[in-house]
Amino acid sequence: MSQSHNPWGDHATQHFFSLTPEHILRAVERFGLVCTGRCLALNSMENRVYEVEIEVDDPKKIKTPADRFVIVKFYRPGRWSWDQIQDEHDFLLDLAEADIPVVAPNQSSDGHSVFTDEDLGLMYAIFPKVGGRSPDELDDEQCERAGRLLARLHAVGATQAAEYRLRIDPETYGINNLKWLIDSKTLPAEIADHYKNTVERICQVSAPWFKSTPFQRIHGDCHLGNLLWSDQGPFWVDFDDMVMGPPVQDLWLMIPGRDDYAQRKLQLVLKGYEMMKPFDHGSLRLIEPLRALRFVHFAAWIGKRWDDPSFQRAFPQYGSARYWAEQLRDLQEQLQIIS
Repeated sequence: MSQSHNPWGDHATQHFFSLTPEHILRAVERFGLVCTGRCLALNSMENRVYEVEIEVDDPKKIKTPADRFVIVKFYRPGRWSWDQIQDEHDFLLDLAEADIPVVAPNQSSDGHSVFTDEDLGLMYAIFPKVGGRSPDELDDEQCERAGRLLARLHAVGATQAAEYRLRIDPETYGINNLKWLIDSKTLPAEIADHYKNTVERICQVSAPWFKSTPFQRIHGDCHLGNLLWSDQGPFWVDFDDMVMGPPVQDLWLMIPGRDDYAQRKLQLVLKGYEMMKPFDHGSLRLIEPLRALRFVHFAAWIGKRWDDPSFQRAFPQYGSARYWAEQLRDLQEQLQIIS
């Protein structure tokens, strides 16, 4: 496959309205599995994800109830190229090979894990179903344990680059998203200048910090909703937003607060992390710029998906005067902290 020239994907965003149960079941059976016909849609905004029950010929293969199901994930058209999805899968497979607990995609007999629905042209992948719960917060022991696991994940991530994935830096997440918000006229004219000047200043101040920090494969969206806990311990899911970036991105998303309680929790995560590998404490200054870049990125992400009814239902305040006033205020606060 050739490299995508557009980091967000080569095709205009389309809807999934033609993705009927027949297409879903047929896609799974092309993998060589036999479906019972039971298909359940799971919560997912960016992609379309389904739990599909399969027939199991040998009862001895059933270790847990989850073994009777697979998860099929259809990727949103126009977001990632084939190469970018393959980067995600390669990272997951590298982690699984290193015995890092993640949910890696199933591979076909010829080693492929990214497939294309022949009728709709949608790229998709099939994953095993794995049970677990997402904690509301981490206790002290869990902080250290999650820190150790994250260090192991980053050690594998550093072994090679994700050639086609985005870099989380002021240019990609800041300036490029800012340009889209302005060019698409999503950003209201009455605050556009203040918003633009604030984002540009944040990027200008923090850009040298990013340049002096090593980048590698990271999860990219490592909030607690993507950290599940099972009887065997913690594991990460949903690597859809994996990027090339500084490892500190994954740490601050686990512990996003700024108060004394959050800082104590972050130190516990770092304590566990440094049991497994060194951490660049100088990169902690990137937390507030990364927080600001996430604000801008998130605003543009919603805007690019606004013609999808699921986004309109999930973010009813998006685009209102109050929404943009709060966005500007939050970014101005970030600039004060960074400066």
